[in-house]
Amino acid sequence: MCGRLTQYRGIHDFVAVLSIPDALINHVGDEPLARYNAAPTDQLALLHQADNGLTADKVRWGWRPHWAKDRAAPINARVEKVAYGPFFRAIWSRRAIVPVDSWFEWVTEPGDSTRQPWLIRRRDRAPVFCAAIGQFPQRDEPSRDDDGFVIITADSAGGMLDIHDRRPVVFSPELAREWLDPATPRERAEQMALLQGESSDAFEWYRVSKAVGNVRNKDASLIEEAIGSDQYRQKPLID
Repeated sequence: MCGRLTQYRGIHDFVAVLSIPDALINHVGDEPLARYNAAPTDQLALLHQADNGLTADKVRWGWRPHWAKDRAAPINARVEKVAYGPFFRAIWSRRAIVPVDSWFEWVTEPGDSTRQPWLIRRRDRAPVFCAAIGQFPQRDEPSRDDDGFVIITADSAGGMLDIHDRRPVVFSPELAREWLDPATPRERAEQMALLQGESSDAFEWYRVSKAVGNVRNKDASLIEEAIGSDQYRQKPLID
């Protein structure tokens, strides 16, 4: 996963698909999020369960433990070792969902010296519920300097492998609810992340403008399909 995503619906649009009966404690506002080119270190909408129920907070994309100040804050965690590796052990039980509309990957194509960005989204245009872990505000507590989250990633498969060898672990709404539930055992959460993420068949992808490569570009045109992209849509890039 390259490290750029979109989050443009309103938080209530995401939560409605999850069908969680509890009232939402909303700290991100009611307006559309309108993020068409979100990047690491940005404050993104994150869903997690706090003592008083399902909570939406704006949390920094990227996290590192206090003892690792000499390295950059990772934005992703590999599902193969996140549950037991020493780096993320302290936050493995602090599960969250990053609700997004799509994400971007870059590909080096023959005859082009600059990398081509592709947008990946669900075929049915439904929200993409990315599994995440992190450190985030708790009830009646102020935010901390080391609050942040990482998205859990897995190996790609099928045609998506031609776009990038890693992708976020994406859950169905039913599994996203289970992932968020504090009563879900750690062992069950690990098996969900390893084995029950959505398959590549649930997604589609197409080329977009290279303007997305500049984080200062943030308008809705970035998610439009590039002219002539339909001939490449979901076709292998490597014979």
